Amino acid sequence: MPAISKITVQQKNKSRFNIFLKRGDQEQFEFGVSEDILVQYNLHKGMELSEDDIKQLKNKDELHKSYTRAIHYLSYRMRSEKEVFDYLIEKEVEEEDAKDIINRLYKERLLDDRAFAESFVRTKIATSSKGPVLLKQELLRKGVPEDDIDPALEFYSFDDQYQKARKIGMKKVNDSSKKSFQQKLQAAKQTLMQKGFTQEVIQEVSMQLKEEKEDSVEWESIVIQGEKALRKYEKKAEGFELKQKVMAALYRKGFSHELIQRFLEEKGE
Repeated sequence: MPAISKITVQQKNKSRFNIFLKRGDQEQFEFGVSEDILVQYNLHKGMELSEDDIKQLKNKDELHKSYTRAIHYLSYRMRSEKEVFDYLIEKEVEEEDAKDIINRLYKERLLDDRAFAESFVRTKIATSSKGPVLLKQELLRKGVPEDDIDPALEFYSFDDQYQKARKIGMKKVNDSSKKSFQQKLQAAKQTLMQKGFTQEVIQEVSMQLKEEKEDSVEWESIVIQGEKALRKYEKKAEGFELKQKVMAALYRKGFSHELIQRFLEEKGE
């Protein structure tokens, strides 16, 4: 049975060791191991190893190297379980070994799909214009269970969704194209749907955009009618009397008290 004849530190990686075995009169390099495995199996000079021992140690070391790759992969950002598993399979790690590594990462709290989903949603709220429907689809593609996705999406409040969606909608309806307001509003609704906003949010934003458009048109109209009334009565009246005549004329036109007051204030009453 061959015995360990020499153990040396690898030059390029001080946490790994070269194991040399004496087979008959020949000493040869047999395999490398991490410091963890060296300590775990108490490998030392003179220790005899069977061929099964050698095979087991090589397998353990390969598993440790794959685990280290997974840690390195996780060092850039949080990952879902599926992302890590797919990465290991891509690196030609055996499926059973990949599952063992995944289990170890969970035990060490380096993997957590619920925490990953929450981090993903918070980041997207801060950095993207995507709605919750689209975020859920992306998380599902990353293999995150729906039971972990739905609680994470609760961080995406209705107000956050509304503010984002309204900004997108405003940009659409105020573009410089010659399309009608209704066409622009329809395009805005389509864009919001594609970006993954819920129908409830889209409906709320559409109603607000319509109201703002109507208010804008109404204001333009009262300015025109108010200017006409001023020109008509300013030759016959002034001060309080002029104000009363203009107010009466605008009331007859059907304008609201709020709009009339706003017009008079802007005109310095």
